[in-house]
Amino acid sequence: MMNQARATFSNLFGGEPLSYTRFSLARHMDGDNSHVEMKLAADEDENTDNNMRANVKTPRRCSGSICYSAIAVAVFFLIGFMIGYLGYCKRVEPKGECERTEATDVMKGSDDLEQEEEEIPQLPSRLYWEDLKTMLSKKLDPAKFGSTVKQLNQNTYIPREAGSANDETLAYFIENQFSEYKLSKVWRNEHYVKIQVKSSTAPNSVTLIETGGKSDMSYLVENPEGFVAYSKAATVTGKLVHANFGTKEDFENLKTSVNGSLVIVRAGKITFAEKVSNAASLNALGVLIYLDQAKFPIIKADLPVFGHAHLGTGDPYTPGFPSFNHTQFPPSQSSGLPTIPVQTISRQAAEQLFGNMEGDCPTSWRTDHTCKLQSKQNKNVKLTVQNELKEIRILNIFGVIKGVEEPDRYVVVGAQRDSWGPGAAKSSVGTALLLELARTFSDMVLNGGFKPRRSIIFVSWSAGDFGAIGATEWLEGYITSLHLKVVTYINLDKAVLGSSNFKVTGSPMLYKLIEKTMQEVKHPVTGKSLYKDSNWINKVEKLSFDNAAFPFLAYSGIPAVSFCFCEDTDYPYLGTTLDTYDMLLKKIPELNQLMYAAAEVAGQFVIKLTHDFELNLDYEIYNNKMLSFLRELMKYRADIKEIGLSLQWLYSARGDFFRAASRLMTDFHNADRTNRFIMKELNDRIMKVEYHFLSPYVSPRESPFRHIFWGYGSHTLQALLENLKLHKDNKATFNETLFRNQLALATWTIQGVANALSGDIWDIDNEF
Repeated sequence: MMNQARATFSNLFGGEPLSYTRFSLARHMDGDNSHVEMKLAADEDENTDNNMRANVKTPRRCSGSICYSAIAVAVFFLIGFMIGYLGYCKRVEPKGECERTEATDVMKGSDDLEQEEEEIPQLPSRLYWEDLKTMLSKKLDPAKFGSTVKQLNQNTYIPREAGSANDETLAYFIENQFSEYKLSKVWRNEHYVKIQVKSSTAPNSVTLIETGGKSDMSYLVENPEGFVAYSKAATVTGKLVHANFGTKEDFENLKTSVNGSLVIVRAGKITFAEKVSNAASLNALGVLIYLDQAKFPIIKADLPVFGHAHLGTGDPYTPGFPSFNHTQFPPSQSSGLPTIPVQTISRQAAEQLFGNMEGDCPTSWRTDHTCKLQSKQNKNVKLTVQNELKEIRILNIFGVIKGVEEPDRYVVVGAQRDSWGPGAAKSSVGTALLLELARTFSDMVLNGGFKPRRSIIFVSWSAGDFGAIGATEWLEGYITSLHLKVVTYINLDKAVLGSSNFKVTGSPMLYKLIEKTMQEVKHPVTGKSLYKDSNWINKVEKLSFDNAAFPFLAYSGIPAVSFCFCEDTDYPYLGTTLDTYDMLLKKIPELNQLMYAAAEVAGQFVIKLTHDFELNLDYEIYNNKMLSFLRELMKYRADIKEIGLSLQWLYSARGDFFRAASRLMTDFHNADRTNRFIMKELNDRIMKVEYHFLSPYVSPRESPFRHIFWGYGSHTLQALLENLKLHKDNKATFNETLFRNQLALATWTIQGVANALSGDIWDIDNEF
């Protein structure tokens, strides 16, 4: 085209060009398009032109002003056509006529254009959602899921306790697999953490003591094989009281005080740590936990059980800061560590204790007929726990597929690797999903043309059995930056525990994404969509301490999601020696198909979060959460007025958030979505929302789970409501000073989220 232009100029000017044309292709700063800037270097000075006409004899093709006018019109028409044509070809995706013409020019060897095209790489052909969804489904291999779980559990009854040789061997295997999959980068980090294990010399014990005779008589009930990590090492003796599941409501409904007594509770509903914390708050001496036959009917009577009692996550002896490289920190421990001993016992041992108790358990508990309420007059129970602390090295294994345009923004996909027992359902399923997703996405990038906008990080965590230690230590190590970089955390732990139901939990900012995904994925057994109705949101449960997604959301302010195929009842073998591949396959014959569906769910999350210009995070949904909170507060309007307070500023802060969210939505609507700098700035404002719901007024060390909606502590909105409820129900226990602080700090936290969402300081609505 350039040569043709020069030839045209030459012909128009009688074979000898009177001027030359210089082309330069200049890339816009946004990098998404380019324009052709054409400058004419002709000397148009009239005197110079007259001198040239005087000194140069040119053939007279036409006469007078008509000839020059015709030439001028032709030249400027050609210039305008070339500017418009080339500019258009560079601005649109390379397809249609422009694509064919540019390809033809290059093939013809146009020197000028070929030189310029070397400076500007061609944009890749864009894959759309349907293309990527289909590619994901085709590249996932259903046969690999079950075989990988089986491979991970070849030695059926050999555990992979965190820090053990088996745990480390599996870590190196995963690292090698990531390398074989040709991920962009594979690495590991190590932490030295403290866990608690059973003493190798002094066993734990539960003993029945009969009083009233000439001397007390002792009968050993059990030396349990299982144990509860982070229990207080102590010996206590007292009456035994049954407290059902050990929830706050269960203790409130008890007609018997637990002060100075031991408590026996059923496993389920809440975590071991919450059961122990509730009992300790009422001055109980210790806690026994068992699997009752009503809730776990297929469990053997003598089966041991494992769990942990740390009301938190991470290494409890480095709370709020990381355990790196044997660094010596001042003596410290988490406030979530239990202050009383706790021990799991078999159902067989529990039934022996019930034989020395009296009072039938309420029928509303729906427990075993053997269940009894409290010890007989002359019967006591002695609990001895002699667990020991042990320092271990753990490895977290990372593999990344780097994003093309925003490599410093990550979607993290993780799974626990360790297990106290065989851990087929607890850790092997998640690990198998992690490996297959890493293989599939690498294949999609290397061979399928998928170019994720943002990076994908696959992580295998260790010490998950002791309270998501591996994940939490990583978060603590990079607390100042990860919330600015991690878009979402997707948890794969315990993703398949049954087939009847599909349950999901996590940040409300992901609800829209979750709903879209449920509509896309079909249940492998029923063939129906995972999406049933819009009421699913009302059934979403709060993330528990035992879920590795919890510290991402409540500690780091990163949107997180966890999901599972499951039954209405708990999977019975978690935390036991029966969590084997054979038992898993027997319980869930459709294991391969369900794992394939779970991989589709996680894979679609990843695609939607890494592919689109705009982050699939619903920042507006917290408007509804705040309105729900305000509706609860309005129930106590008279109490608030009696205290002499007003909700005016809280309403104002909520209003500012609403306006900031609306403004951001408008900014997205008006933005040039092909301009990656603009889109990144807008997306960064979205990423600030979850993080700024972490209360800045409490210490990450003393109250690490600072999220006012999903965290734990007096700074949360739930704690505010519970304290205010006391003003109505029991004024003697109501703490007015605490409430005033709770209301003020909650208001300022919400105002801070609104300010962060607004972006620039001049866009902030309210002036306090």
